[in-house]
Amino acid sequence: MNNKRNLYNKVKPIINILVVIFRIFPKFLLQFFWDMSKPYSQLPFILLRYLILKVRAKTCEDNVVIGTNVTIKGWNFLELGSNVSIHDNCYIDAGGEISIGSNVSIAHNSTLLSGTHTYLDKKRPIKYNDIIKNGLEIRDDVWIGCGVRVLSGITIHERVIVAAGAVVNRNLESCYIYGGVPVKQLKKI
Repeated sequence: MNNKRNLYNKVKPIINILVVIFRIFPKFLLQFFWDMSKPYSQLPFILLRYLILKVRAKTCEDNVVIGTNVTIKGWNFLELGSNVSIHDNCYIDAGGEISIGSNVSIAHNSTLLSGTHTYLDKKRPIKYNDIIKNGLEIRDDVWIGCGVRVLSGITIHERVIVAAGAVVNRNLESCYIYGGVPVKQLKKI
């Protein structure tokens, strides 16, 4: 892990220059580059995704690694701290605002949602009812296991582990391991 941070610190001045250049590109071109780089795991493509994230996200700090085939919606409402890794095949819908703290790892095939459909207007199909944007906050030092679904309106507090396959439908207190469908507290850490 320290080797990756050391490498990042060595190339940070170059990254800062590239970010300035990438800010010139229109959003549609940045999206095109993102989509073209999605299937590739080599370092140049990881760097390309990071540069795009630095330009498009509301905030994106240092040393953020995005795996292959990650889908992000609502770029302008996504905040990322430092030392964040989002692994392959994750889906992030930040339209209702998502804040991810520092030292967070989100394993492959996980989903983060910041909104939910309503169903109160009986004259329209549910899929055309309004969407409530509740936001989502993941604080520092969190590990989200593979295949986890985090629903909108949730806060995951500091130093939490969420076991693989869990569905997070309530706030999670600090210093615990959680798991299950729906999620429940399993063990203190």
